[in-house]
Amino acid sequence: MRIAVSTQAKDLEGQVDSRFGRAPYFIVVETETNHFEVIQNSQSLDLPQGAGIQSAQNVLVCKPDAVLTGNCGPKAFRVLQAAGVKVAVGVKGKITDAIKDYLNGKYSEAEEANVEGHWV
Repeated sequence: MRIAVSTQAKDLEGQVDSRFGRAPYFIVVETETNHFEVIQNSQSLDLPQGAGIQSAQNVLVCKPDAVLTGNCGPKAFRVLQAAGVKVAVGVKGKITDAIKDYLNGKYSEAEEANVEGHWV
């Protein structure tokens, strides 16, 4: 399973970022091998709007099965959901722990975004 996690770190010891669209990085982990890659999300940080959509498109290139994040807005959620990617929100803590917790059922698939979109 491939899991993408929003983060401010470039390694598995970092913390899950509470923001999906404005997270500086995503770490995509192949859970069977623990191999991971770091995806920069810097192009989304300064966008006045559309950061969630841009971030979702950025993550989808890596073909994750699931995304773990603290919060996900409605536009990003719809893009991920349309691509068949499960989204778990309310996730926090160290990335390695969050992935284990997700795989053990602590976090379930969200049915909708858990924050409103941002408008300028």
